[in-house]
Formats: sequence, C-alpha cells, structure tokens
Amino acid sequence: MRKAIFISFVFLLTSVMSFGQESTYKVGDVFLISEVENNSYQYINFPKDNFIIKKGGIPNYKNVKGKKVVVTKIKEKSNGTKVATLSLLSNKYFFNSHKFITVQIENAIEEKELVKI
Repeated sequence: MRKAIFISFVFLLTSVMSFGQESTYKVGDVFLISEVENNSYQYINFPKDNFIIKKGGIPNYKNVKGKKVVVTKIKEKSNGTKVATLSLLSNKYFFNSHKFITVQIENAIEEKELVKI
C-alpha cells in the first residue's frame, strides 16, 4: 500500500512539474522584428518574393525591420514546435500584400529575430 501511494505521489509530482513549465509569451504580446544579416530570417516565415509581387506588394525587407508585431494566435504542431501568427501592431499589411505571417516563436526569440518589448 505504501508503495502504491509513493508511486502515485511521484507520478503526480512529475506531471505537475511538466505542466508548470509555461512559455513566457502569449496571445497579445508585442514584439519587435530585429535586423538580420542578408535578410536571412530562418524562423520568421515571410512569403516568397513572387507571392508578394503577385498580390501587388513590394518585397522590401527594409520596411519590415523595426516594426512592432502582435501575436494573434499560437498553435503547437505535432512535432512539439510552437508556431505563432503575427500581425502588424498598426493593422497594416506586410509588404502591402499580406495581413499575417507565421513564425516559430521559440526559435525566433532565441535567435533574436524577434525581440520582446
């Protein structure tokens, strides 16, 4: 009986600890898109240039650097990565063609592609 109680206590303790590791970001958080060398954003999924042009936009990354973005949705993929949907804080369009972009938020913050304000 003591063994069963001890095992259930350990199981409860480990499950509480695993759920206690919350991320430091949530829907509504504001970030700043930082400057990356050669516009090589690895974790921010900007649309390809040809899609921007087809929608009537201008693929100019200088206009995106330093912009404030807000997290509108966070979704966890089956492999465990968290993908967030971002929109501009000013409610304008990215490259004058796209309202939302997606980002692997944990990796982008780690690589300083996004900076929390």
